[in-house]
Amino acid sequence: MSNWEFQTLDPSYGGVTEGPVWDGSGLLFTRIQQSRIMRYDPAAGACTVYRENSNCANGLSFDAQGRLYGCEGGATADARRVVRYDPDGSVTVLADRYEGKRLNIPNDLVVDPEGRIWFTDPYYEGAAGPWSFDRANKELEHDSVYRLDPRAGGTDSITRVTFDTTRPNGLLFSLDYSTLYVAQSGREPNEARQLRAYPVRADKSLGTCEILHDFGSHRGIDGMRLDTEGNIIATAGWELGGPGPMVYVFSPAGDVLERHPVPCRRPTNCAFGGEDLTTLYVTTIEGFLFRTPTDRVGRVLFPPSGAAGGVPSAGSMRTV
Repeated sequence: MSNWEFQTLDPSYGGVTEGPVWDGSGLLFTRIQQSRIMRYDPAAGACTVYRENSNCANGLSFDAQGRLYGCEGGATADARRVVRYDPDGSVTVLADRYEGKRLNIPNDLVVDPEGRIWFTDPYYEGAAGPWSFDRANKELEHDSVYRLDPRAGGTDSITRVTFDTTRPNGLLFSLDYSTLYVAQSGREPNEARQLRAYPVRADKSLGTCEILHDFGSHRGIDGMRLDTEGNIIATAGWELGGPGPMVYVFSPAGDVLERHPVPCRRPTNCAFGGEDLTTLYVTTIEGFLFRTPTDRVGRVLFPPSGAAGGVPSAGSMRTV
């Protein structure tokens, strides 16, 4: 397909949109600075507030059962955590510390078919509330990827799985879940901006990564999704140089198959949706929500193939 044509569904309002995820009939996404989870309904052509007071939530993900999880960056320094949003409106905290220290600013997450939650925990200055501009609030000496394993009694154990990352951002599993793709997305000149592939060992630890693509001095990947052929669809680039703001299509080996310019300064994340999962939704640093038809089919864990309908509503819904 030629360059994708992006349609604006929600205009720029000032502030970042992120975390898009398809619920079966609509798209959930986050407005980080407003601490809101939004829902776009294609049938109504409108965005509504799905959940208020989301604690600067960023990445969202469903598990195979349709339960919704989020990375909450923390409206205050005491509330940076990975959570599950329950249908009754309550929030279950799954992780907020590692080895007794507060997490940095949880960013993105994926869930595997066995219910393990994998999440990135970078410290990006200003990514959450005003407190996050001050690096003195960073308690951990590293920015890592973690795995949460469900345990009897409802608590999850936390395991650090990367020891070579600085500001890991988006993450994604390969089709067979044998590889975890991680966006190594540094901000400083001495930090790498790479698409990395980590083999998943039998014990669910990670092996040595392979660098699939290096973005050099320009902005690397923020968010990414998989298509049914195993290709990586990723949002990357910026207005300051290089190829510019793009949606990339990488092969599993890291070859650049396609580049599609996005009409914004910096695209932040993307998700497939629509009845046939061929529509790509894109969020941005300015707060846009875009969509474009594609010739690719998204791979999703939920809803199951052929399932209809979406998840139950949560909280007060109102048109904005």
